[in-house]
Amino acid sequence: MPEILEVEFYRRHAEGVLGLPVLGVDAPDPWYLKGGLTAAALHDAVVGRAFVAARRIGKLLLLDTDGDGPTVGIRFGMTGRLVVDGRAAIDRLEYGSTRLEAAWQRVQFRFADERAMTVDDPRRLGGVELDPDEGALGPDALSLTKTRFIAALAGAHGPIKARLMDQGRVAGLGNLLTDEAMWRARIDPARDASEIDVAEYAALHRAIRQTLRVLGKRGGSHTGDLHPARARGTSCPRCGGPLERRTIGGRTTFSCPRCQR
Repeated sequence: MPEILEVEFYRRHAEGVLGLPVLGVDAPDPWYLKGGLTAAALHDAVVGRAFVAARRIGKLLLLDTDGDGPTVGIRFGMTGRLVVDGRAAIDRLEYGSTRLEAAWQRVQFRFADERAMTVDDPRRLGGVELDPDEGALGPDALSLTKTRFIAALAGAHGPIKARLMDQGRVAGLGNLLTDEAMWRARIDPARDASEIDVAEYAALHRAIRQTLRVLGKRGGSHTGDLHPARARGTSCPRCGGPLERRTIGGRTTFSCPRCQR
């Protein structure tokens, strides 16, 4: 699934079309357009303009247009990929397909010389909108300082994993990255956020930073040390003890009851 690492790859991929005037927009799936947006309104908003900056906050890709034009916001859900000139930014997603099908093209921006940028999403769980509310998101996980991290979790209650995945607190962490970071920090994902002390939050911040750095170099959120063991009846890669499979914050969670307290 596209988490912060994948969307950062998408952001870099989108830089390949910056400065090119948009000649046309195809948006055949009305459901994929959010916030009251229609295909006609998206066409009118961007055709004749150029994307001049590709930004990202957490898992939200932001494409700024020139002049006083709008910002196009793209969320990729669980299976969305960004395709530029027929080439996907990444080869595969954990729960997605390696294929590119015309039926999965939810929105496409067309440029001169048959160039194009396409949002490909088999399961239709993402969406495109204009001028999304950037202020609704917490600090970006890739640039998160320890001070801002502790402040973002201040006053939080409920399972720490669920709070880490709350995009209004910390933007960018999804199921795989959160499980990996908590396993590295040796913290039980079901613990109440209010019971975690400052030293443990500092350790968790270090683990998040390490996870993002290491997995970013490896190629994505699915490359964690814990990831190969995300199945029933498996063992902890660190201590060899049996892993526990639970649902926390609505997401399937794997952790080691021996290592994580």
